[in-house]
Formats: sequence, C-alpha cells, structure tokens
Amino acid sequence: MKDGKFLTLGIETSCDETAIAVLADGRTVLSNVISSQIDIFKNYGGVVPEIASRHHLENINGVLDESLAEAGVTLDDIDLIGVTDGPGLIGALLMGVSTAKALAFAKDIPLVGVHHLMSHISANYIEDTELEPPFMALITSGGHTEIVRVDDYCHCQVLGGTRDDAVGEAYDKVARVLGLGYPGGPKIDKIAKEGDPEAIHFKRVYLEKDSFDFSFSGLKTSVLNYINHEKQAGREINRADVAASFQEAVMDVVAEKAIQAVSQSGMKKLVMAGGVAANSRLRDKLGALCEKEGIALYRPRPALCTDNGAMVACAAYYKYKSGQRGSLEMDASPSMPL
Repeated sequence: MKDGKFLTLGIETSCDETAIAVLADGRTVLSNVISSQIDIFKNYGGVVPEIASRHHLENINGVLDESLAEAGVTLDDIDLIGVTDGPGLIGALLMGVSTAKALAFAKDIPLVGVHHLMSHISANYIEDTELEPPFMALITSGGHTEIVRVDDYCHCQVLGGTRDDAVGEAYDKVARVLGLGYPGGPKIDKIAKEGDPEAIHFKRVYLEKDSFDFSFSGLKTSVLNYINHEKQAGREINRADVAASFQEAVMDVVAEKAIQAVSQSGMKKLVMAGGVAANSRLRDKLGALCEKEGIALYRPRPALCTDNGAMVACAAYYKYKSGQRGSLEMDASPSMPL
C-alpha cells in the first residue's frame, strides 16, 4: 500500500509477451511494461514455444524492475500479485507463475492466479472506469474466439466458441499464404484498407440456427483454394482485394453473432476483448451495428487489447476482493477452461 492506494502487480507470460504492470485500486495504471518477441518470431512465421520460454526467462527480471521503477514503488509497497496461470503455452506460463510465487514467498504478498481470457475482458475496466457487469463480451484473439456472458467480475458463462481455427489463427495462415508475414492480423488489417471487400465472395459460415459457435477453417481453405486457382490460371493475385474480402467474411459473422447474443440476452452492453479487438474493421463494424441497435459498445485502446500486465492486475484485484486466494502450490494450466 502506498498513499492509501491498494497496489496490484500483474504478470503476463502466456505466449510471447513478457509483461508486468502495477495498478492502483484495480483500475488506475501506474506502469504497464511489455517486452514483445514479435521481431524474433517474424523469421519463424509464428511463435516457437521453446524460444518464447527462453526469452521470458531472460527478460522477466528486467521487465519487473522497469515496471516498479516506472510506477515509483518497490515490492514492499505491493499488496497483491496476480499472474496468468492459464491457458497458454505451458513453458511460457511457468515462467510467470514461478516468478509470481517466488516474489509472493519472499515478500509474503498474497497471490492470485487469473484466467487469461478474464484478464482480456478486464482490460475494459481500465479503459472505462465506470463500466460494471453484467454485459456480453466478444473475445477474439490468436487462440480464442468466444462469446461470453459476464454476470459479475468473477463469474461468466461461455455461450459459444470456435470449433476449429480462432480468428487470429485464420488471419495468420491467410497472411502467410499471401506473403504478408507475421503477425497476420495487423498485416491483413492494414492491406485490406487498400482493397475491395466485395471483390471476391467468400462464404459466410454461420453454422446451426441460433448457434453462437464459430468455424473459420472452411473460410481459410476457400481463400487458399482461390489463391491456388488463380496462380494455376496464370492470373495476378490482388493481395489487397483478397485480404479485404477475407476480412469482411470473418467480420460479418463475428459481428452479427455478437449482436445476436446481446439482443437475445436483453442486455444493452457489449465489450470487445483480445488481440483481434484492435482490428479496425471489427471496431468500425461493431460500432455501427451497436449504434443501430441501441447497444453500448466498449472498446479498449489497441495497447490494452494485446497481452499486457495491466489487464492481469485488474482481473486479480477483483478476484481477490471477492475472497478468492491463490497459494504457493499454484501450477500453470495450458488448457484451462473459462
């Protein structure tokens, strides 16, 4: 505690960002330091788990020191440590969990493990300090595409998820075939602005009536087949048109299902969460649909959409305030259910 404020240290290492933040009273960011490995994995076309773990090990102490210094505090001022304990890459998760347990033991600080997706949802509490549950959440990221009913800060219900590829995963694969590089999401979002979203029709997959599940493997395959067909025919491929048409097919389904979920629930609030929530087309499309339907839309700034320690600290704060505690026996869970 410092200056009468409850301080939470949040540690995030579920994939390839080593991120640590300090929050005051759950919502005020004092520091939010991120060491990204994107430049490393550009050469591989994706994250290599063993390399990611090694870089977490090399970077985490420096990121911790920088975060504490930026916040103007020491470990003795910290009241709570929150850490992502799943889901994610097991080796990467263990780097964060091990660090959190060591700090908690050495300084006798309470420890809370938080679910990665609950952290992404919690980024909205930082962005809008007036936001409170209940609401509907649309989570879109490299590994997840889910519609979640959030009833309070620590309880939620998954209404639908992806049956195969997540949105971000499909983006990465299409970007790779188009020769855009890694990470695919920002690359496609950028080049799509130069293309015609109606140039190529890719089928929208809605699955069964009233289902909130998603499936993007068929769409991904359609894009690959189109590219191969055009190459075999000797025709030049307009990458901007392919990217724009692919993106529009994805966003039509994602946005419509999210709006349908909100409408059926009787709620009037929808929050965006996850790395793909930074996608400009998704933000614009949902913004227009929500305005039309009278739904309040909450969108974290792009820096809070991607993995960061601030969202972890926020989720940990509310979990701790609800009476939940972790222990030094905590372990990482790479496939932890929400």
